[in-house]
Amino acid sequence: MNSIQRLGIGLAALGRPAYINVGRADELPPDRSVEEMRQATWDVLDAAYAAGVRWMDAARSYGRSEEFLGGWLTARDPEGVTVSSKWGYTYVGDWKIDAPVHEIKEHGLDRYRTQYAESLGFLNGHLSVYQVHSLTEESPLFQDVRLQEALAEAAADGVRVGFSTSGPRQADTIRRALELEVSGRRLFRTVQSTWNILETSAGEALREARDAGLHVLLKEVLANGKLAVRPPMAASTLASEKGVGPDALALAAALSRPWADTVLMGAVSPAQLEANLVVKEVDLSEDELEVLSGLSVPADGYWAERSALPWT
Repeated sequence: MNSIQRLGIGLAALGRPAYINVGRADELPPDRSVEEMRQATWDVLDAAYAAGVRWMDAARSYGRSEEFLGGWLTARDPEGVTVSSKWGYTYVGDWKIDAPVHEIKEHGLDRYRTQYAESLGFLNGHLSVYQVHSLTEESPLFQDVRLQEALAEAAADGVRVGFSTSGPRQADTIRRALELEVSGRRLFRTVQSTWNILETSAGEALREARDAGLHVLLKEVLANGKLAVRPPMAASTLASEKGVGPDALALAAALSRPWADTVLMGAVSPAQLEANLVVKEVDLSEDELEVLSGLSVPADGYWAERSALPWT
């Protein structure tokens, strides 16, 4: 499988006016109205599809991302796409950049049933993968047998059930989730986790998940934009030596993981996407990968810094 076939586009930074990604503000419409953000989303989806990208990722909490994506799917009727979405957070930002709260998390049966119906409606028959959003070891899902059984029922609709992870204990969550079974069958078939050259702590657990048959997706590969706009000096130097941007370098590092099936990009404009897609031209040697591996930081510190990023 070539690199383009392993890339996907995530809509976390396009489906709502505010998000924590750095380096996105100048690429977005000035007013960030619903219609302007819809058009921005369609522009990126059009460019991604034309380039050969076939995986699109949304979530109930990404503002109107499912609505925007569903409208694009209906209008364009593209062939061969895989659409993943997530439940467990509710968007409450009321389309305001300065909202005091943008999303609320709840992993309960009622929330799942409500949001699953909403996602099916917005995506109009295109939902392929439905994931628990930011599963952690503390999630009530691990004790809620009725919720687990309800999730398993989605397979009857032809939907693969998965989960995403966040936080410094991603690896522990992944390994615990792999043990969940319903009627003697493993519950989850996909996992979507944060992995980038700064935060590599989930790597071994993701390899184990891949070996167990799960489809592995990597998110936040650019560390919420930091690896594109203010990368570590070693990464910046290596990118310059190779004649590519630091974003393409970071994406190449993710694609170098043999257990990574899909690597998600978070571009908010065709220009950002074009810069990301330079990854097609990047080959990393073992020595260069070793340089990048030395940039990994302790997970606790990484996630503390991420949690302090402002919504803008």
